[in-house]
Amino acid sequence: METTNKLKDINEVLDFLYQEFPQCFKQKDGIQPLKVGIFKDIAERIEGSEKVSKTQVRQALRKYTSNWRYLEAVTKSEFRIDLDGNQDEKVEQEHIEHAQKALEESRAKMAKRKKQQRPRRDSDTKSYKKNGAQNAKSGDKGARVGNKPAKAAPAKRSGKVEPLPASEVKVNSKVKVKLGQALVNAVITEVNKDEVHVELVTGMQVKTKADSLYII
Repeated sequence: METTNKLKDINEVLDFLYQEFPQCFKQKDGIQPLKVGIFKDIAERIEGSEKVSKTQVRQALRKYTSNWRYLEAVTKSEFRIDLDGNQDEKVEQEHIEHAQKALEESRAKMAKRKKQQRPRRDSDTKSYKKNGAQNAKSGDKGARVGNKPAKAAPAKRSGKVEPLPASEVKVNSKVKVKLGQALVNAVITEVNKDEVHVELVTGMQVKTKADSLYII
């Protein structure tokens, strides 16, 4: 029976990257934005490795590039680096804005989870007392203001986007990928039938379907 010595935990795969490419991957201090397309470079360097697979590296990259420290580095750094720590292409303004948005959303989700976990009984009681006192003080005027219907926020209209033709679903094609309700610029790194791997502007690796890709 064939045995495997491949690492099983993503954190172990990250440790492998820290040790194998110390000038590129950092645990805390010195984190810098990675070169666009760095997964391909890693895949070439680890070809035939008995420790990690390309799938594991892709998962580790996704975790590394979604870390708050990494996203902060994208917003503050002028250039990206390659596997050997050498300066590569300049960080584009679009990449900075995307990293800022991802950072804000991630922090908001974390704050929401913490708030949900915190006991709410005392908080609700204080809020009730405070609102009661304010309502009594404001009188009828406050009541009239409170009864006014809230203005509906104007609906945002997104620009017309066109699906990516099947002929353009190929490696290195620049595309827009649908993530939730947002469209994010990315580069196709791998095509496997109807599954497509793309690299976002932040460096994050994402697996998606061809029908979620659009023309830039």
